[in-house]
Amino acid sequence: MIRKSLMAALLLIFAAAVSAQKPADRFASPKKGSLIGLHFNMIDFTTPKVIKATSLNNALKGDSWKRLSNYGYGFSAAYWKGITSKIDFTMKGNLSFYDYSSIIYNVPGRTEVGFELEPSVSVRPFSDNHLVNPFLTAGLGAGIYTGNIGLYAPLGMGVQFNFNSVTYLFIQSQYHATITSKAPGSNLFYSIGFAENITEPKAPPVVVAPPLPVKKDRDNDGIDDDKDACPDAAGSAALNGCPDKDKDGIADKDDKCPDVAGTARYSGCPVPDTDGDGVNDESDKCPATPGSARYQGCPVPDTDGDGINDDEDKCPTEVGVLINAGCPEVKKDVVDQINIAAKNILFSTGSAKIQAKSFAALNSIAKVLTENPSYQATIEGHTDNTGDPERNKTLSEARAQAVVAYLKARGIADNRLSARGFGQEVEVVSNKTAAGRAQNRRVEIKVNN
Repeated sequence: MIRKSLMAALLLIFAAAVSAQKPADRFASPKKGSLIGLHFNMIDFTTPKVIKATSLNNALKGDSWKRLSNYGYGFSAAYWKGITSKIDFTMKGNLSFYDYSSIIYNVPGRTEVGFELEPSVSVRPFSDNHLVNPFLTAGLGAGIYTGNIGLYAPLGMGVQFNFNSVTYLFIQSQYHATITSKAPGSNLFYSIGFAENITEPKAPPVVVAPPLPVKKDRDNDGIDDDKDACPDAAGSAALNGCPDKDKDGIADKDDKCPDVAGTARYSGCPVPDTDGDGVNDESDKCPATPGSARYQGCPVPDTDGDGINDDEDKCPTEVGVLINAGCPEVKKDVVDQINIAAKNILFSTGSAKIQAKSFAALNSIAKVLTENPSYQATIEGHTDNTGDPERNKTLSEARAQAVVAYLKARGIADNRLSARGFGQEVEVVSNKTAAGRAQNRRVEIKVNN
């Protein structure tokens, strides 16, 4: 029975520690009021005597604690009162029925009535307004048994269940240790009972809601006037009740350009373009001079300063003329030198084979082109009107290609040379005479920069 009682008590304490973390009633007082209660008791004198005579182990192995016939019973009237939120005072009057003669005088008799008055103090880990609360108790009791008065010390533990601080359930297990020889002897005392709170209950505080303020919204934009920065003009909550006509996120009252979307940096106006070139000043490296987006707002550069910008200048690092796409004109003496040399380019009759006496003239042309790497040459072949026109055109182109091949062999890049055959299409003089036909059989070299 002791073991079972101890295990039950430990389980109750564990349950209390888990569940008693929240008040049972938020309006209940953390300190116990005045309670009166009635308890049913069971008293065991036999088990302590067995323990004293032998040992706790023998007592537990025996069956004395199991026999209900070994137990006395009784009732208690109790008064409970909180001293603090975790300490209570208890006064109990115990009325017990037992054969006290057999305990005191070792002479079996009949069941007698014992009366005990038992003041004690209980200590709890939690305030009173928790549903489940374990407690420890200790006190000093005095009793009258078969005409004898004895003192004892009630020591024990228990658990209380608080139902809204009105009704309480108490379960206790105590050891009554005898202090005087007139007492019947130490015993185990078990008790269960209910108690009612006789203290006038506290009414829960009445919470009076403050009256709702009357709010105004003159512009009916859903924003109260006291929070509306523009109470007379409907606006949005994002702008504290102010309108924004151009939808640029800047309230009209702060927008210097309310009809044109802009940025906060320019007070609601667009980013300026001082020179009007379509590149705004924030991106324009030449904000006062019109330019182009390609050059970050600056004018197109003219590296060689010939008045033709680099975008249109085919020779951006050489001073040239507009008619020559920005490149320098070929000097007249160079043109004359080329023309004279071209007249000395001779071919075998009816053939595209260059005669050896033409090599000096061709070498002089190659030298001019080598010394002027920007020059390009177009070689044109021409014939007289003797023979088949198609054959003449094919022959003239072959002769022009022969000159190109010679110049390439002298180190002139292929992309600087081009060849065309005109046959008899382009006359310089009439083909009616032998002298005229001789002049029309020619190679022309046109040089450009």
